[in-house]
Amino acid sequence: MNDKYPDLNLYVDGRWVRGNGESRRAVVNPADDSILGELQYASRNDLDRAIEGAERGFSEWRTVAPAKRADILLTAARILRQRKDEIARLAALEEGQPFEEAKSYVLRAAEIIEWDANEARRLYGRVVPSESGLRMMVLREPIGPVAAFTPWNAPVFTPCRKIGSALGAGCSLIMKGAEETPASTAAVVQCFVEAGLPDGALNLVYGDPGEISSYLIASPTIRLVTFTGSVSVGKRLAEQAARHMKPSVMELGGHAPVIVCEDADAVAAAQKLAYVKYRNAGQACLSPTRFWVHDRVHDAFLDRFVAEVSKIKVGPAFEAGVSMGPVANSRRLAAIEGLVIDAVAHGARVAYGGNRIGNGGCFFEPTVLVDVPDQARIMSEEPFGPVAIINRFNELEPTVSRANGLPYGLAGYVFTRSAATAELLARQLECGTIGINHLTVSTSGIPFGGIKDSGFGREGGIEGIESYTIAKTVSHLM
Repeated sequence: MNDKYPDLNLYVDGRWVRGNGESRRAVVNPADDSILGELQYASRNDLDRAIEGAERGFSEWRTVAPAKRADILLTAARILRQRKDEIARLAALEEGQPFEEAKSYVLRAAEIIEWDANEARRLYGRVVPSESGLRMMVLREPIGPVAAFTPWNAPVFTPCRKIGSALGAGCSLIMKGAEETPASTAAVVQCFVEAGLPDGALNLVYGDPGEISSYLIASPTIRLVTFTGSVSVGKRLAEQAARHMKPSVMELGGHAPVIVCEDADAVAAAQKLAYVKYRNAGQACLSPTRFWVHDRVHDAFLDRFVAEVSKIKVGPAFEAGVSMGPVANSRRLAAIEGLVIDAVAHGARVAYGGNRIGNGGCFFEPTVLVDVPDQARIMSEEPFGPVAIINRFNELEPTVSRANGLPYGLAGYVFTRSAATAELLARQLECGTIGINHLTVSTSGIPFGGIKDSGFGREGGIEGIESYTIAKTVSHLM
């Protein structure tokens, strides 16, 4: 066990408690396969207490004035900023993300909370003009206790997205964090505890994902389900929520297309894309993955992209100069290896990387594949790892069709100097979020989410906060 790693507990109805479930799991450092600690799963009794706590917590929290709720959230964000090094260290240990990069994710999470805290004060209703003596109003009210499920690839940022919006709207939460990264998520929850949340307003549990999701979603107390993760799991949870007539917010997988047009600044585009593509070892649902580069600029783009990728230093999270860590677990490592081998077997060429690094930990080279045929699995399966796919094109229309040809529709990226081309592709690409000449598409103040199999509902922006509310119509004859 790592002596610098904290004890792992659940947070249930205002108390940190050890799970009472029969099962447990080891938490593994993906950089060296060492055991960081042991996580005891929640029992049914733990879940029942969390449900009861969330119900009581909602009754109290919903009555707190929006200005006071904002003060508590802003205090939590301030504590999060103060502890950025400590929390980033935990995320780096659990996920392998380079320490400085992990710290930037903590600061982004604080920004999200701050924005939600202030925007939630403006959840306005409206008065609808009507006949004399009749007042018709639309009120925004919190929907109720929420079951939230968060992934391992962003164990600080993603929980804060859900916590900030839900608490800002006046809801309570039961959050099931990722079992692979429990300590960093628990450290986030502790910031809210110390900020002054009432007992039960925020609960944190860990355990068997299928058992916990089924149990929480079926509970009459839970009024909304929010999930970030894979398409397959998201569909299962959405089906369970629909069975119990509960709305859900699903932020699911992607396979983001990138179109670099003939008039683009190919060198600048390559530099930006090479930097963003390998952040968090490519383990992000909005990560650019399927690149189509116009034939006229393809060679210049590829040369600069590979040159930038060759500068990436891969290693443990705390080693000086490291800009990419391991992938998060052995499952991802095996999946990425399999996709690369399959692509090469179908005729793809490896322009850089392509191999596992060493025999210990979960390190994989930042990889560039070119001339990848559509028949290769990686063209239709999200790699969720440090692999970029670069193909050339000549005609825009069939390229857009290829970009839209998958059931995914989360993020997309366009590089062009033409306003007309930018407008055309912004309309034609089937994505919930599109970045033109830049790649910052998920930040405070703007909604983020997908279409098709990439989910529904939005996180971030006023749309994200409104997801946790209902519109109540009050018609008053005076």
